[in-house]
Amino acid sequence: MTQSPAVTVLAGGVGGAKLAHGASRVTDRVTVVVNTADDARIHGLWVSPDLDTVMYTLAGIANPTTGWGIAGETYTTLEALRRLGADTWFMLGDQDLATHLARTARLADGASLSQVTAELATALGVTARLLPATDDPLATMVDTPAGRLDFQDYFVRRKHQDDVLGVHLDGVDDARPAPGVLPALTGADVVLLAPSNPIVSVGPVLAVPGVREALRTSPARRVGVSPLIGGRAVKGPAAQMLAGLGHEVSALGVARLYVDVLDVWCIDTVDAHLAPAITDLGLTVHVTDTMMRTDHDRERLATELVDVAGR
Repeated sequence: MTQSPAVTVLAGGVGGAKLAHGASRVTDRVTVVVNTADDARIHGLWVSPDLDTVMYTLAGIANPTTGWGIAGETYTTLEALRRLGADTWFMLGDQDLATHLARTARLADGASLSQVTAELATALGVTARLLPATDDPLATMVDTPAGRLDFQDYFVRRKHQDDVLGVHLDGVDDARPAPGVLPALTGADVVLLAPSNPIVSVGPVLAVPGVREALRTSPARRVGVSPLIGGRAVKGPAAQMLAGLGHEVSALGVARLYVDVLDVWCIDTVDAHLAPAITDLGLTVHVTDTMMRTDHDRERLATELVDVAGR
């Protein structure tokens, strides 16, 4: 019996979570390496938004409307905090708060983020291996006309309305890949770069010292999916971030950011006209419907990516 392929997904946000979920329906050997540079301390609790979005999606409990948070969530605690005068700009549901309470307590006990993530994922029935990109502090800071903002201030509090003049990763020089991250890249059959924001989701993962080099030299087939369709992001501020930082706002522009770490670039049928220019970069192009509206779409896309990697 042929063993199913080992697939590693580099992910952040809802798009990354959806592709990771699709991959988990294709093979039982999935590792997801997740961005941690948007982690934040909220109401004294350690919140890992991208890790939790991926974890809840893989557990089958994610809010189907937003893609983040938990389905059927209530906000009794948040409403009580508001009555007490707390600033409640960051939405945390009651079940979600339980995750953050458990994480914060374990971190205070001396457990690493990797250890805590594994414990939480197991408790929620997640069978895929879920790894933070690093156990070390890493923070995305966004330069705007209003000054340098913490990522969650920029993204949630200010609803990513500010022009982006620059993006910096505090702590990146001292960060190390979390245990298991480098072997997941060098030992995989297929590495998938999810259709996540290339600047603040996948970018911080690749910026952790050693990660980009491990992916660049990995014997795995490396396949990426464009987060832009027709020059627009499916979700989030990727398009305006790319524009503000001087990059071409297209599937071709994003391909240029990844050209050294990819073999195949998957673009939507809307962007098929960009295929020749992407081929000129030295990448194989796969054109398909990249929208993941349903669980079937996620599985279909992941199947195509694994199949094209094997060609």
